[in-house]
Amino acid sequence: MKKSFNLKAEYLSDEMMMIISDLETHCSNLSLAEDKGIGAIEKRLDALQEKIVAWDSDQSMIWDRDPEEASEYLNVVDEVRQVVESLGSLHAKVRDDECNELVRRAHSSLQMAMARLEEEFVHLLVQYQQPVEPDHVSFRSTEDDPVDDFSCSSFDEEPIIGKIRSEISLHSEEFVIDLVHPTAVFDLKCIAAMMLMSGYDKECCQAYINVRKEALDECLLFLRIEKWSIEEVLQMDWSLLNSKIKRWNRAMKVFIRVYLNSERRLCDLVLGDHSLSVRDSCFVETTKGAIFQMLNFGEAVSIGSPKPEKLFRVLDMYEGLSHLIPDVESLFSEELGFSILTECQEVLSRLGECIRLILTEFKNAIRSNTSTNAFAGGGIHPLTKYVMNYIKALADYSETLDLLLEDQDDNDLSESSKAILGSLEKSTPVVHYLLSITSIVESNLEGRSMLYRDGALQHIFLMNNIFYMVQKVKDSELQKFLGEEWIKEHSKSYRHHSISYERASWNPVLLFLKDEGICNPGSNSPSKTVLKERFKNFNLIFEEVYKSQTSWVIPNSQLRVELRISISLKVLQAYRTFMGRYSSHLDSVRQKDKYIKYSPDDLEEFLLDLFEGSAKSLHSFRRR
Repeated sequence: MKKSFNLKAEYLSDEMMMIISDLETHCSNLSLAEDKGIGAIEKRLDALQEKIVAWDSDQSMIWDRDPEEASEYLNVVDEVRQVVESLGSLHAKVRDDECNELVRRAHSSLQMAMARLEEEFVHLLVQYQQPVEPDHVSFRSTEDDPVDDFSCSSFDEEPIIGKIRSEISLHSEEFVIDLVHPTAVFDLKCIAAMMLMSGYDKECCQAYINVRKEALDECLLFLRIEKWSIEEVLQMDWSLLNSKIKRWNRAMKVFIRVYLNSERRLCDLVLGDHSLSVRDSCFVETTKGAIFQMLNFGEAVSIGSPKPEKLFRVLDMYEGLSHLIPDVESLFSEELGFSILTECQEVLSRLGECIRLILTEFKNAIRSNTSTNAFAGGGIHPLTKYVMNYIKALADYSETLDLLLEDQDDNDLSESSKAILGSLEKSTPVVHYLLSITSIVESNLEGRSMLYRDGALQHIFLMNNIFYMVQKVKDSELQKFLGEEWIKEHSKSYRHHSISYERASWNPVLLFLKDEGICNPGSNSPSKTVLKERFKNFNLIFEEVYKSQTSWVIPNSQLRVELRISISLKVLQAYRTFMGRYSSHLDSVRQKDKYIKYSPDDLEEFLLDLFEGSAKSLHSFRRR
């Protein structure tokens, strides 16, 4: 059964002083050992040795019995220690066989006692080890979040937009927990102090290191951090690697700010009577294996292929580690913790280089994403959606990216982007990068627009995509970086394409509603033949436009309505005017409805079908 302790950790130093004082009083007569001679020392050693052997023959743990027995055992061990010291002083003056034998027996007894103390020390460390999961750190509840980032590996797949950054801000407080039950800490400290005074500090430290290393391994198991080799990480598919990185980001913070902080406190409490350098050394040896295991994964990720879908996870790793390095520096001394601190900085540097490579690869991926087929309907291309959502999320990491993005050239900037950059009050590396991305996307879209044979559809495609870009900038933090001038220029651009579409698509239709050429030469009377041809050709071209443009798409409802209204104002006004002026001249024509097939109200209704992405035909239309 585990015994109950009434001693509290905050009184450790005072209690230790009382124990030492009691031991000194109890064994004060040994200071007179030299005066009393070999006989008295031998007699005392016989009694102590008998007790040590008796305790050692009992396999049950001393510290599991009565607390007074544990205290008595420490008293006896301390007496043996003082006998060894007294004999050492005496042996320096009297060198004979009898004295040599006593010295050998005393050291043998002390060694036996130290071995037992080490065993008891390990037993207490293991028996009173606390469960690794602190009640106030709810790690498991968030480790299996659904994928909510740019995990798709193709521009043809629209990313799922949600919270991009891993929840590394959770549990931001630093928690110190009891890794060993407080009731056992005083006894551990007493045993460690006795082993130190007896010259067995190395054995004590090694025993402590061995037990606590295993405990930290259990901590990693709780955090579900496996031992992956670099080769295994490099061979993981993205779905698996993505989940591992998310888990690493959370685990790293819990590991350093909770477990390492708590491990440092425990080390200082238990080994408090050892020198600071010894405590630092024990702490380093206890923790470096687990730390290197964590950092090894970060290194493996950093040397993997620089795929764009990895960027936000690697940014989370970089920011997380960057924020934790001050914590690591506070835990380890600069001298003894040099290897750990150096490895942290090197992994951080590799992650930073990985981010730069991914950002460069992202540009190249946009440039090389070409096609020989036009995007159906002229809607918003998946490339535009992916890139704009990507850089929208990128803006959240602006402070980090400003540190990593330097010495960018202007080769990727369009002339308008260069002008916008020059107009900004403050130009940062992130602004430069975002402008270069939008320039590359616009160039890509220009190239894709040329795949449409219909010039009007080229303008619809560019209008849709540039409008989408503008809305994304206006409705996000991108507005702060790209500025009002960018929004103004690109708003002007999509309106230009809207006007160009109307001209390319509807000017040919409106030509048939012009007055020019209606009358016969030398006459003011309209030619019925010409009028029939005008109405007939208007019907044909309107039906062609209707059939094709009902299959075109304008995803934004506001933009769609605005364009329909603009078309209606031009077409309906011209049609009503033309009909009012000339329809009566066809009253005497047989099958008048064959030529004047549609009323203005019919046309107005037909125009509401445009840009819905579903092709329709008027060939079977019957006028009501």
